[in-house]
Amino acid sequence: MKEEELIKKINFDRVPKHVAIIMDGNGRWAKKKGMMRSFGHKNAIKAVRAAIEGANEVGIPYVTLYAFSSENWSRPFDEVNFLMNLLIRSLKKELNTFKENDIQLRTIGDVDRLPKEVFEELQKVKEETKDNKKAILTLALSYGAKDEILNAVKDIAQDVKEDKIEIDKITPELFKSYLFNPDIPDVDLMIRTSGEQRISNFLLWQMAYAELYFTDILWPDFRRKDLYQAVIEYQNRQRRFGKTGDQITN
Repeated sequence: MKEEELIKKINFDRVPKHVAIIMDGNGRWAKKKGMMRSFGHKNAIKAVRAAIEGANEVGIPYVTLYAFSSENWSRPFDEVNFLMNLLIRSLKKELNTFKENDIQLRTIGDVDRLPKEVFEELQKVKEETKDNKKAILTLALSYGAKDEILNAVKDIAQDVKEDKIEIDKITPELFKSYLFNPDIPDVDLMIRTSGEQRISNFLLWQMAYAELYFTDILWPDFRRKDLYQAVIEYQNRQRRFGKTGDQITN
């Protein structure tokens, strides 16, 4: 089905506020074409742009992309180095796009671990887009959800120790305030490409009630129509949050 046909099926009053995407399949895509993994990563940029443009088109205000996990540091040096250089080039190239579309760039993860050049370019783009209001694009870089939760626990424990908060005052809302980007709503829809069906240490707290959508499409082939299809599937589901179907209907 074509993009224009799919978008007509979307109920713009029920668009997910926060979509998180695990961009999987770059290496397999390249291997199918007899190319090196770096070829897949390079062509993945088209998919990133399509996802951002598609989200902007239907009015999704928050998008989080799993760009580089804390576990990805264990990949071969050449691949990691290629990914870091690709990130720098992409940030420089897309800065004007962020400005023109009023998109603010944020990051989550241990970005201090990134190479100096990458860190500095990230800070530059984040600074130049900090006042943009239409949408927030978050890149999860050197990110792991277990680390995020563990660090929050340590910070809360320290504040309890220093009598800044009382144990009885610790609520889910308070806990979230110690996580990355606490002002961003929890994930409504998580999309994972490549056919794998797991969440790979990604936004574990924030995805507690997310709808999970898995597609066999390899990430470099992901386009706007695939995002629209995921949104349509999301809208066809009934989100209960622990209630019965009858309660939601009534």
